Amino acid sequence: SAMLAGCRRALPAALGRALRVRAAGPGRRAVSTSWCPVGAAFDAKQQQQQQPPRGSAAGRETGLFGVPELSCPEGFQEAQDKALQQSEQLVQKACSTPPGPETVMIFDQLSDALCRVADLADFVKIAHPDFAFREAAEEACRNIGTVVEKLNTDVELCQSLRRLLADEVVMSSLDPETRRVAELFMFDFEISGIHLDEEKRKKAVNLNVRILDLCNEFLTGAHLPNKIDKNVLPEHIRYNFTAEGNYLQVAGLHADCPDDLVREAAYKIFLYPNAEQLSRLEELLASRNSLAQLVGYDTFAHRALQGTMAKTPETVTQFLEKLSDQLSKRARKDFEMMTKMKMKLNPQNSKLMPWDHPYYSGVLRAERYNIDPGLYCPFFSLGACMEGLNSLFSQLLGISLYAEQTQRGEVWSEDVRKLAVVHETEGLLGYIYCDFFQRPDKPHQDCHFTVRGGRLRENGEYQLPVVVLMLSLPHSTRGAPTLLSPGMMENLFHEMGHAMHSMLGRTRYQHVTGTRCPTDFAEVPSILMEYFANDYRVVNQFARHYKTGQ
Repeated sequence: SAMLAGCRRALPAALGRALRVRAAGPGRRAVSTSWCPVGAAFDAKQQQQQQPPRGSAAGRETGLFGVPELSCPEGFQEAQDKALQQSEQLVQKACSTPPGPETVMIFDQLSDALCRVADLADFVKIAHPDFAFREAAEEACRNIGTVVEKLNTDVELCQSLRRLLADEVVMSSLDPETRRVAELFMFDFEISGIHLDEEKRKKAVNLNVRILDLCNEFLTGAHLPNKIDKNVLPEHIRYNFTAEGNYLQVAGLHADCPDDLVREAAYKIFLYPNAEQLSRLEELLASRNSLAQLVGYDTFAHRALQGTMAKTPETVTQFLEKLSDQLSKRARKDFEMMTKMKMKLNPQNSKLMPWDHPYYSGVLRAERYNIDPGLYCPFFSLGACMEGLNSLFSQLLGISLYAEQTQRGEVWSEDVRKLAVVHETEGLLGYIYCDFFQRPDKPHQDCHFTVRGGRLRENGEYQLPVVVLMLSLPHSTRGAPTLLSPGMMENLFHEMGHAMHSMLGRTRYQHVTGTRCPTDFAEVPSILMEYFANDYRVVNQFARHYKTGQ
């Protein structure tokens, strides 16, 4: 959503769209005495976090993420009203301010006021275990999203920015970061249809709002399990699925199950065509196409790729075709190997089917390279992996992670951990909330959410970034801490790459802070972290057997 610049983008992360402000704001932030080592916070004994006593500083009541209003679902209305009131004042201020650096600062304050509520609500609406909180957050998201789309087509607001961009003397006096942010705000207006007549601008707003709704509905629908009458499935495989009365719930593909029939059943039931989902998808694609053509693009792809590294759909197609050509021989060879393996293990039914690839590729890796994930998990306890990340960041970046005690009401689930990110000379850089464990109704997706972007405030202090990392790891058991497979460990490193990008992408303006950069570039730091996760020299520093220390 243009004005929000990547606001509500629960994705990527990268090294930032603009020049860095290395030590924006005051000097070193004080070190807290309530911090403890990161590994200990994730080990089995501390899984159920002790609530602080009521009288203590940490025992004081607060709301989600320390926002006082959000101690109850109704608080979202209050937070939203405050943000909208503030944004009205800032719009008036922007329209009456003479062209200069202050114009850009006001636009950024406007973006920040809306993002701080929209981003937080965007996370809460999918992750909070309480339906009332999720519903209130979704309503706030929708309301702020609608206001944003209207601001993106507000002619008077756009004129105040145009006056600045047209004034060559003032523009040449601006530093490169301020100039770039001014251009990006104008780009946001342009892709939203600011150049259209009033009737078409209204149509663009309505299409944008409808697209947001359809995206939410489609994504929610994509995670829902499918039900089937239990009598349809052979009795000996029913135990693989969750029973609900006379029905069985199929909530995923069971791709790693050694039983071919279980994988086939899961594949066919979970992915069974859903008329409602198909209808939503068709309307979403049609709406995106209408919006793109209304604002002057050939297709939605042309509009979406503006401002990215790839730039055009043609570049993307060329890249994908080149990649396919390079990989086709390898892929054919892999398929031949999987077919032989299936013939060996299941000679009666040896044709390779779509539900077979993940399982048989795993079997081949285990046989050929002795990579049975089960052998490696005991070396990757979550605490050991977090200490590994801590050590890596300390060596590469001079950064340490510390677990910090949360206040009552600050987190949405008792197993969420809060990490302070501390630089050796610049002090506290920001906070990462780690929502790592499975729970009912929690989406099975690994992702990074910006909750608050960093920026240089008007009083000279730096607004610290706040992010959430969401994973779906198993809980610890009585006998063992949470153990990660190599794949889970790689995902943890990937998501932590996004989080570090959010902490280190310290810009003056929140519009371009951290992961608010071209979406394709946003994956660079996180994929770089995967290389570290797969390097023996790194893994050897932290992978220790949780029982023996080997």
